[in-house]
Amino acid sequence: MKRIVIMSFLLATFYANAQQSLTLEDCYALSNKNYPIAKQIGLLQQKSDYEVEALQTGKLPKIDLVAQSTYQNQVTSVPIQTIQSVNKDQYRATLDVNQLIYNGGLIDANTKLKETQTKTQQQQVEVNLYQIKSRVNQLFFSILLLQERKELLISKQEQLVSKIKEVNAGIKYGAILPASEKVLEAENLKIKQQLSEIQFDKKRLFENLSSLTFTTISETTILQQPILITQETAANNRPELKYFEFQNQQIEASKTVISKNNLPKINAFGNAGYGNPGLNMIDNSFQPILMVGLRANWNVFDWNKLKAEKDALSVSADIIATEKETFLLNNSLQLQEMSNEIQKSEEIIKTDSEIIDLREYVEKSANSQLKNGVITTSEYLVEFTNLYEAKTNQKLHEIQLALAKANYQVVKGN
Repeated sequence: MKRIVIMSFLLATFYANAQQSLTLEDCYALSNKNYPIAKQIGLLQQKSDYEVEALQTGKLPKIDLVAQSTYQNQVTSVPIQTIQSVNKDQYRATLDVNQLIYNGGLIDANTKLKETQTKTQQQQVEVNLYQIKSRVNQLFFSILLLQERKELLISKQEQLVSKIKEVNAGIKYGAILPASEKVLEAENLKIKQQLSEIQFDKKRLFENLSSLTFTTISETTILQQPILITQETAANNRPELKYFEFQNQQIEASKTVISKNNLPKINAFGNAGYGNPGLNMIDNSFQPILMVGLRANWNVFDWNKLKAEKDALSVSADIIATEKETFLLNNSLQLQEMSNEIQKSEEIIKTDSEIIDLREYVEKSANSQLKNGVITTSEYLVEFTNLYEAKTNQKLHEIQLALAKANYQVVKGN
C-alpha cells in the first residue's frame, strides 16, 4: 500500500511538471526580480540610508579632546618686577564642544538632495531592467511559434500516416503503384527531421530564456499565448520619463543646497580643561580652563559664485529637456512603426482563413483523385504540403501579430 501511495505521488509530480505553463508576464516578473542589476535598487537604498545617517550627525554636538604642548623663544613680559613673566613652555588639555544651532536648514537640504539622487539612480536601474522586456518578447514568441509549428507537424504526420495506410491498401489490391508508398514515407521522414530541428531549437531558446530570467525553465513548459489589447490612446508610462522627472527634482534640490550654503551659520561652543598657563596668562601655574560662547559666520559676498552655480544647473535642466524631447520623438516613431506592423499583420491574417479553406478543398479533391488513380502520390503530396504550409503561415502571422502587440506595449510602457 505504501508503494502505491509513493508511486501515485511521483506520477502526480511528474504530471504537474509536464503540464507546467508560463505566461509572458511571468517571464517579465522573473527577469525583473532575478537579473543581477536588480540587486542595485536595494543596495542603492542601503547606501543612501548610511549617507543620510552620516549627514544627520551634523546636528549632534561635535566633541574633540585637544592636548597641546609648546615651547616658544619669546613670551610677553610686563616691565613690573612683581609680575612674573609667562613661561616659555606651555601645556594645555581641553575638551572642546561645538553645537550647531542654525545653518539655514543646510543639513536637511543635503538629506533631500541625497534622497533624490538615490531615486534617480534607482530609476536608472529600472530603465536598464525595462530594456530586457524586448529580449524576453523575442525569445518568448520564438518559442511560441515553434510550439505551434510542432503541433501542426504532429497533426500533419498523423494525417500522413493515415494516408500511408490507405496507399498500402491500394497497393495491395493493385489500385496504386508500389512506388507511391515511398513518396509518402520520404515525406514522413522529412517531418521527423523538422520535429527534431524544432526540439533542438526549443531547447536552445528555453536555455536562453532561463538565462535571461535566471530560473530553470523546463523544455516541457507550455508557453501561454497572451491576450494583448493595443490601446493607442493610453498614456506613455515608460520608466525613462520618470527618470527625467527625478533628474529635474535632483537639480531643484541642488539649487536649494547652493542657496542655503550662503545663509548665516550659528554655533555654540565650549572649552573645558586644564593648562599652564590657564586663561590668566600671567599666572604661571596649572589652572582650570572654562569658556563658553556663540560663533556666527556669514559669507556676505561670494563673487557671484552662487549665481554661476545656479546658472550651470539651469543649463543642466535644459539638457535634460532636450534629452526628454529626443526620447519622446524616437518613442513616437517606434510606436508608429509598431502600429503599422500590427495593421499589416491583421490584414494578412484576414485572408489566411480563406486560403486555408481553398487549400482544404483542393486537398480533398486531390485525395479523391489519388484514390481513383487519376493522379500520382507526388501530385497529391504537393497539395497536401500546400495545405499545411498555409496553416503554418497562419500561425506565423498570428505570432507575428502577438509579438508586434507585445512590442507596442513595451514601447508604450504599458
